[in-house]
Parts: sequence; structure tokens; C-alpha cells
Amino acid sequence: MKKVITYGTYDLLHHGHVALLKRAKALGDYLIVGVTADGFDKERGKLNVSQSLAERIENVRQTGIADQIIVEEYEGQKISDIQKYGVDIFTIGSDWVGKFDYLSEYCQVVYLPRTRGISSTSLRANAKPTLRLGIIGVDHVAERFFVAGKTVSGMEITAVYDPDPQKMTKFCRGKSTLERYESVEALLADCGAVLINSDPDKHYEHILSALDAGCHVICTPPMFLTLEMAQECYRRADEKGLILFEAMKTLYFPAFEHMLLLVKSGVIGAVKDIDVSCSQVPEQMEQIAKNKYLGSLYDWGSTALMPIIKIYESECTGCDLTSFQKEGFSYFTRGFLHYPNGTASIRVGKGMKVEGELVITGTKGYLYVPAPWWRTDYFEVRTEDLRNVKKYYYSYEGDGFRYMIYNFLYRINNPERYTIQHTRQDVLRATALLERFHKGECTLVELG
Repeated sequence: MKKVITYGTYDLLHHGHVALLKRAKALGDYLIVGVTADGFDKERGKLNVSQSLAERIENVRQTGIADQIIVEEYEGQKISDIQKYGVDIFTIGSDWVGKFDYLSEYCQVVYLPRTRGISSTSLRANAKPTLRLGIIGVDHVAERFFVAGKTVSGMEITAVYDPDPQKMTKFCRGKSTLERYESVEALLADCGAVLINSDPDKHYEHILSALDAGCHVICTPPMFLTLEMAQECYRRADEKGLILFEAMKTLYFPAFEHMLLLVKSGVIGAVKDIDVSCSQVPEQMEQIAKNKYLGSLYDWGSTALMPIIKIYESECTGCDLTSFQKEGFSYFTRGFLHYPNGTASIRVGKGMKVEGELVITGTKGYLYVPAPWWRTDYFEVRTEDLRNVKKYYYSYEGDGFRYMIYNFLYRINNPERYTIQHTRQDVLRATALLERFHKGECTLVELG
């Protein structure tokens, strides 16, 4: 019996897929079809898949062409599958010519011609109109967002506004698809969604304006300075049926998602302490220090609190904050937090540097994420026996923004199917702690 194997995502299965499967089957007697797992697609940066793994497998099964269906879960699995199933021929579409020549060491490699004029990408593009998104406030975050946005289908970044015309002109240089607007109101009138990347003290005003204009909102953290602001914005979003989404990119890194699942599975036992550090010493610090809303806890607070809030999933019962300030700008903040079943500490710096690692301590061991933990691609699980350290590595594409943008867009388009990774309660819990700092409920230490 001659065995043939092929692989694909098979999203929105169309006659081009079916024709390719028929050609593959004709190469031998037994066809094995590998369907890519959701997690594997995300790790490779393929973020425009519309259907779940179960739906895609069922669609392939219903063609009646495949003799066996398997799931492709990791890079390098093809060699393992070829050896495991005794495969004689590996085949794939001709758009991958040369990519899999290395498999010829294990079996025959055949590239099949694809059906012209149809693809899952074109079907997705025709299924829903492209969402026009604008950007309010330009800086390095907006630049990364713009670049990452090009990799996610179904959305086009078309508009930009910044109160500083020179910054806006510089940002738009080389970006022919962008139109500059002279006011927030004019931009919102031409968009269906908006990235709010202004200073934190402007977020409340801009979020409400966007929601009133019928725009979905993705906003850089912290979204809110007080619980009252948060509750009003969420009420307005619910009233208008719009998505209000915090731009917390770390949550959507494949490694961070797996890390949270491991912690919740009990691999390190019951979590009793979490230690989080974040910092940055940017250029032009003197200019930055003139705006207190760019200080340590305003800038890093939501990020530092996020793993604590996700893991403990309960209200903070006690909070002690100490902020090192100069002329009203916070360069460094340290916080000790108490929860019903554990403790946590945060160290955040803007203009002061700390080791940016994350340590989660449990009753059976601890989980360690090296600096910079907020760009998670690697972590370790350690126990008493240091010879038994388990290391986990998950790659990601770009700088991670594309995963967050994809989740924002997917939530807009599939509200009934979306599983929320960053809940409203998470945001409210972080806002409650930030509000204490915002209102001066902390120990202030004046720097010399």
C-alpha cells in the first residue's frame, strides 16, 4: 500500500482544497491529511483563520477523500509523522515549491498545482467588509500597531490624529494609506474602530467620544484612572453594542497563554506569591518627566498587575504602595498586595531600571519567566530537584501586536463565539488599584 500525506489549515473549505485533496489521493492508495491546530497557526503568525479546529477537521472528513485525519501541532512534526505512519509520498500545493525539499530524505516530495482564482483569504475578505481603523496619538506603540495591522486581514488602518502636527506628519511619512485628520471628531466619523493611544488622562474623554460615534475601541493601558470612569465607559459600550478592548498584548502571546494554563493546572501547586518587575529607561527622559501620566505606575501598572489578577482571580484585600517621585513624576513604585490565599509584589520603573522578570511561587515549585517577561516566549518550571527543570519555549511572529489585534477583530466579528481572555472584571480590579495611586493613597518618597 502506497501512503500519501498532506497538510493544511483548510479554513472555509472550498473546491480548491477539494481538488488538491483529490490530486493527493490519486498519488497513492491511502491518504493521511494533517490539519493544523489553532495554537500552531497562532505561533506561526497565521491569525486570519475563521473556523475552529473541530470545524475544519469535520469539513475535511465530510469530503470523504481522507482515509485518516491527524492534527499538526508543532514545527518539525512532519518528519515524525512520515516515520510514524510509514509514508511514501509527501505532497503540498505548488505555492510551497522548495520549502519542503528537506523531506526528500524521508520520502518522495511532490508539489501539486493549485486551483487558480480561489483561496480562503479571498473568501474571508468577501465574507465581511474591511473594518476602517483610526489611530489617536502617535508614538512607538502606534508605529508597531500600524506595522502589525498589515498582517491581520479584515482591517485597514486608514486614519490618524495627534494634537502635535509635526509628530503626525513624521508618523505618516511613507504610509500612503493614512489620512491625517485635524480633530478627533472628524477621524471618528470616518472609522468603524479606533486605537486610543493618547495620554492616560485623555482616555476617558476619547473612549466616550468613540463610543458615541459608533466606533469599537482598543485602548492602550491604563484605560481608566478611576472605577467611576470605567463603569461609565462599559455602560456606554453595552448600550451601543460596541467592543471596548484593552491593548494588553502580553495576554495573547502563545507562551503566556500556555503559562497561565500550566499554573491553573496545578503544576506548581497552589500559588502563594507572585513577584513582578517592569521598567524602562527611555530616551528624552527629561521631556517625558514633564508629564506625570507617563510615570511608573501609570505606564506599567496595568501590565504588572495583569498576571497577578489573572492567577488569583479575586479581590485584593490589602495594598501598600510606595512611590519615588521628583517634581510630581513617579520614577519608581513598589507595591505589596494581599489576596485571600496569597501575596504579590510589583516593582515598576520609568527612568529607573529593575530586572524585568516574573516569578510565581507555589506549594510544589515555582515558575520563572526571565526578563523581559512581558514579551514571553520562554519560561521554566522549577521544583526542589533542580535536575528536573522543565523548559518551555513558544515562538511568535513580529513583536506580538498582531495576536492582540487579531483577537480584537475576532471579538468584533464573532461576539457569540469569542472566549474573553481579558475580562471586564480583570480591568476593573486593576483600575481599583491604580485609582489608589492616582488619588495619592501611597507613601511618597521625594528623590534628590
